[in-house]
Amino acid sequence: MHKNVLVCVTQQKTCQILIEHGFELSKDDGSNLYVIHVVNENDKFLYNLSDGDALEYLFEITKDVGANLIVKRSKDVIKAIVDFAVEKEITHIVLGNSKTSDSANNFAMKLQKKLPNVEFLQ
Repeated sequence: MHKNVLVCVTQQKTCQILIEHGFELSKDDGSNLYVIHVVNENDKFLYNLSDGDALEYLFEITKDVGANLIVKRSKDVIKAIVDFAVEKEITHIVLGNSKTSDSANNFAMKLQKKLPNVEFLQ
């Protein structure tokens, strides 16, 4: 089955585990793997690292699995991810665990509401 897999990475170096999970999902012929990192315009890409180091780190691990890396700055992180997912016809999204279980502030739940036909994996 053809899949378009999107891995959403955050400001943690543990994102390598998420990327590897996305890679496993996208091993089928014709499948595509994208890794996206969207940050608020005022934030750093990764905590305790310069932006250049952060980009190099993300580039290296995505290159190792043959993924396309997308890095964006946006005032609305959810909208940026939703727009990209629609444009690339994403079928699966891999996310880390949300910091809050409060549905009003839960990142994954907000994405799922806007992308009801996408399978979410955490």
